[in-house]
Amino acid sequence: MTETLPAGTRAELSLPRPSLGACVRGYIGRGPGEVALTRAQRITRFPASPLVGITWFVHGECHLLPWEAAVPPEGAGERLPRIVLGGPHDGPSMSAASPGAEAFMLVLLPDAFQALTGVDTGLWRNRTAAAEALLPPDWQPLLQAVLQAEHDAARIALIEDFLAPRWATVRSDGPAVLRSTHDWAHALVMRAATSGLGRSVRQMERRIKAWSGQPLRDLRLLARSEQSYFRAMQAQRDGAIDWAHIAHEAGYADQSHFCRETRRVTGYSPEALRLLMQTDESFWLYRIWG
Repeated sequence: MTETLPAGTRAELSLPRPSLGACVRGYIGRGPGEVALTRAQRITRFPASPLVGITWFVHGECHLLPWEAAVPPEGAGERLPRIVLGGPHDGPSMSAASPGAEAFMLVLLPDAFQALTGVDTGLWRNRTAAAEALLPPDWQPLLQAVLQAEHDAARIALIEDFLAPRWATVRSDGPAVLRSTHDWAHALVMRAATSGLGRSVRQMERRIKAWSGQPLRDLRLLARSEQSYFRAMQAQRDGAIDWAHIAHEAGYADQSHFCRETRRVTGYSPEALRLLMQTDESFWLYRIWG
């Protein structure tokens, strides 16, 4: 059933200052709009992702749900902590917010997160937990300050003032700004290939998994998926979507390969995903990311 997207719903993606461009992928703010959202509209659908997120539920609460096409009943799923850390995910997932809920998310590249916190990203693959229980003592005041801040601009300022000096001490040589999973994965491969004593493919792949918590083949899959997504969004804006051409440009063997991997990452075929992004509020994250 097609629904009309609610007026005035706040869903915003903000980019970090340039000096944090290889550390922070972005900041996401989500809040209520001018009209009350239905249960279906309070669902958020997430694709598979190599990224790490710290989410603050400023108002209301949220439940984590296994991915499924149907809308689960109110109160179903695992209730998330007020401040939650989510690791990389291999497949799509979904969450459900309470009426009037407001949330703010810091999205970090996994190798940067590990370097900043000492937390092994690989151990938190496909998992979530209370951020206060996992992050180092020096992060605790920041977690509470962001929760108490009055608006997203203040939250971003707090985070960037906290991260900037720490990132300056742990950052590796490489691009200063990484705007896509493809750019990040490529930079990671180059760093792995030129680091340490061993230069074999196996040793390189071990370094990549140690830094990101994920094998190289999975990172390449997610990078291809994101590249095809960006190309599809541009093609839609240009008014001419050619899925076979998009699949070829993104590096898939053929259109069937493209469809299989898109389903693995999002749960939907490319065309179904495109249509749902236009008509279904639960796909708001896809719209702002594109």
